Amino acid sequence: MPSHLHFDEDDFLRCRFAVSPLWETQEAVRTLRRPDRQGYHAPWLRRISAVAAGLDLAPLWLLMPRRGHSPDWLVPPPTGPAASFEEELAALRTVDPETARADTARSLADTPGALESATGRAWLADPARMVRELTRALEAAWRVLVAPDWPRLRALLEADIAFHSRRLAEVGLGGLLPEIHRRCGWRSGTLTVASPGAYERRLGGQGLVLMPSVFTWPDLVSTFDPPALPTLVYPARGIGGLWTDPAEATPGALVRLLGRGRATVLTALAEPATTTALAHRLRLAPSSVSAHLAALRDAGLLTSRRYGHQVLYERTPLGIALASGAQGG
Repeated sequence: MPSHLHFDEDDFLRCRFAVSPLWETQEAVRTLRRPDRQGYHAPWLRRISAVAAGLDLAPLWLLMPRRGHSPDWLVPPPTGPAASFEEELAALRTVDPETARADTARSLADTPGALESATGRAWLADPARMVRELTRALEAAWRVLVAPDWPRLRALLEADIAFHSRRLAEVGLGGLLPEIHRRCGWRSGTLTVASPGAYERRLGGQGLVLMPSVFTWPDLVSTFDPPALPTLVYPARGIGGLWTDPAEATPGALVRLLGRGRATVLTALAEPATTTALAHRLRLAPSSVSAHLAALRDAGLLTSRRYGHQVLYERTPLGIALASGAQGG
């Protein structure tokens, strides 16, 4: 049955995009147990398998039923556009234990035997301890699974937001939402999401947080209950090439024309990115990447624009044609 999110007049003015490293951490943990999510992430899975084996993820997995409720308190929608993991974790530590207890009990009920398990009983008897234990588990998972690749992941998420922000300006909210995911529909101020269970929520002037995610693919998540902010989490664009090594994918013809460094940078910009993200991804010094970006921009192959405190670079039509032609040739 479909879910419905109903917009009032003020909600149209309060829709915004956000990125959440805490959400990506939870979904990275979930992906380890979900073969249907792993197709795009095989290189990442191979690389982190040994260190992931050293993590105790069982407490987090206990609250991730294949069908059913995952606790909203554990990964609340972000209140700002680009909060750091440390800021989100600090907010998590201040969660009211009784609120967490009720939300956790609902989630445990969706996994057979979880409510009666030793862990489930201990959590519900001492929810303050539960908050501390799960916060520590998420922090450990972030450090091992996500933090080493966060510059690359953040660049992809910011590129998605830049693209969809342009589409929002071009087609409006009613045109954008059905483009974000095939399960979304829009009619007369109501967002309809095809989902296993029915869900109704009137936004009530809070607007809608649109949050791209790397590890959520292929799912779409929209069932956050009050007081959590109304949020739509959708798969980010471009994850098919996320773990590709740009140096290996750089066409020889482009290398002969531009040189190895500039050709690699141009190839890596299939999605917009910052200097820092490119340097991390390409394992080059930021100063070298900056020099290559400046040369490519001066040649008319790239353009740059500011996004918050960062500068995003992307290919111009000429840059796209040159990179695509070299790959095709």
